[in-house]
Amino acid sequence: MTTSRFAIAARSVVGLVRADNEDSALLHPNLIAVADGMGGHAGGEVASSIAVKTLSDLTSVLEHENIDPDSIEDLLSRALQGIDSEIGRVAGENVHLTGMGTTLSALALYGPVDAPKVALLHIGDSRCYRLRGNSFTQLSHDHTVLQELLDQGSLSLEEAHEHPQRSFLTQALMGEGPLAPVLMVYDVKPKDRFLLCSDGLSSSVGEKEIKAGMKIRDRESAATYLIDAAYTAGAPDNVTVLLADVEANAQPSSLTFLGSAK
Repeated sequence: MTTSRFAIAARSVVGLVRADNEDSALLHPNLIAVADGMGGHAGGEVASSIAVKTLSDLTSVLEHENIDPDSIEDLLSRALQGIDSEIGRVAGENVHLTGMGTTLSALALYGPVDAPKVALLHIGDSRCYRLRGNSFTQLSHDHTVLQELLDQGSLSLEEAHEHPQRSFLTQALMGEGPLAPVLMVYDVKPKDRFLLCSDGLSSSVGEKEIKAGMKIRDRESAATYLIDAAYTAGAPDNVTVLLADVEANAQPSSLTFLGSAK
């Protein structure tokens, strides 16, 4: 059966303030993911690496099985629980890793070439965007104190930019459970382009400029544009961007890690 694949351009770089890159990324023709680690010392690097490497176990299933939406949601839910359990186990065995955690945003591509779908798994404040023609949509929903205040109408967008708790997470993978992740399935249309990014991009670069970068036809140039935009804005955090177009058999099966997981 002819299947759809992600054609991907990706970059993960250290920001202008941080000394180390706590972001990790996973690149596969059927699965892409960004994890932004947190925790003192090496904790963030370890947690984000655990997240993408544990998630990568799904790649063989996505390659070879005809999966329906119920099955994909079950697979992703179980993978998330596995990640959280592994983070808890490793932190429990290493006192200097106590309190480590990570965000995770992942897209799984599956289905026949004439009707592909993507499943979004999301927890934390890394983001997933979709560009469809001229329509730019944020598919993920931030798990932050700030987003809760915005949802409640207690805060305006203008006030949000200066809020002291703008980066406080309400959910993350910390080995503690229970979790209430976003799990959504979307139809894919021809020429859809997806972006996964750590908040090192979205917290420093506005949506108008992110959209402008996504509209650059050449994926590598688009990724470079977004990284450069973050650096121009001061890049206070590490920056990871994964740009993916959906194409028929776009890439041979391969698995690549970036950032801390490399």
